[in-house]
Amino acid sequence: MLNITSSSISWKEDVTKFLKHAKSYLAVIFLQIVYAGSAIIAKAALNKGISHYAFAVYRNLFAVLAFAPFAIVLERKVRPRMTIPVLVKILLLGSLQPVLGLNLYFAGMKYTTATYATAMTNTLPAISFVLAWILRLEQVKIRSLYSHAKIAGTLVSVGGAMIMTLVKGATIGLPWTRNQTGVHSTTATHAQDPVKGAIMLLASCFFCASFCILQAITLKSYPAGLSLTSLICVAGAIESVVITLIAERGHPNIWSLHFDIVLLAYVYCGIMTTGVGFYISGVVMKARGPVFVTAFGPLCMIVVAFISSFILAEELNFGRIFGAIVIVLGLYFVLWGKSKDQISSSKSNNIDQIDLIEQQQSETNLTRNSLHNDCSCPMQPK
Repeated sequence: MLNITSSSISWKEDVTKFLKHAKSYLAVIFLQIVYAGSAIIAKAALNKGISHYAFAVYRNLFAVLAFAPFAIVLERKVRPRMTIPVLVKILLLGSLQPVLGLNLYFAGMKYTTATYATAMTNTLPAISFVLAWILRLEQVKIRSLYSHAKIAGTLVSVGGAMIMTLVKGATIGLPWTRNQTGVHSTTATHAQDPVKGAIMLLASCFFCASFCILQAITLKSYPAGLSLTSLICVAGAIESVVITLIAERGHPNIWSLHFDIVLLAYVYCGIMTTGVGFYISGVVMKARGPVFVTAFGPLCMIVVAFISSFILAEELNFGRIFGAIVIVLGLYFVLWGKSKDQISSSKSNNIDQIDLIEQQQSETNLTRNSLHNDCSCPMQPK
């Protein structure tokens, strides 16, 4: 009886240890599936001819509806006071990713495919590295192997993007896509234009990278994450409405809502991609760091390529596949260099802390010896 009880306890402990170790991996895999669903649903909605300006507005509005209640309740005691510098940063953040980033991403997706757009987003770490380097937020040591890896990875990622854009190659016909044409075709509303789409997608990645850097800076002065995200989405929604009214003037029908794939795209992308995606990525980043989260990005591309071939009848060609592989290689060069830099910097910080502690201990010992000598001097015989 005791053996059975002890074995069951041991089994439960093993399962608990496994789940504790695997939960970060499961969370990131789920996150990439959410992102893949967002890309496919968004592309299906864009194929209906909807305005990407209205798409950005409704996505931000649904994100606010999902975020604001949690921010009001959970952060009511820790929310810092709003200041003018923080407000300016929030307005700028609202224009970077929710307005410019989303509109360029959706516009670029219209001229390409869901797989193409997802593959291009893997250049985001390389673009972030270049921006951080220019702003002196990222250290680059010319003689360091890890810095060489980050620079090489950036160049390789750019090369992969150029291959995807300029090289077409033979079409790889999958068995289930040979007889699929018509309403779900990716050319239903826009002719394919890889060059124009690539420029828009790379510009979107640039604004998203700028958003990530400014968001990290803003969180230091406004550390309430949920409240900050809600305010950014509010600012993005207001700014998107202004831009949409200008860009789509004379087309009031773009605001109409119906129970169809378009409404599903608005709700899913607003709540799941922005809401759930932000929460999961934030939790995993605290536990494992941003490099761990970014490393799983290619999984989203693979899922999108497979599912979109069924749902959207997207065809793959050699140029896009080879370019995507090159982008992924560049991505992992950058991530490897960043992870090694983090390890080396943490080791150097630990060494500095140890040296400081040893120096403090030596000073304390000298002080004690000095006090001991001063106290013992009157007792010594002359």
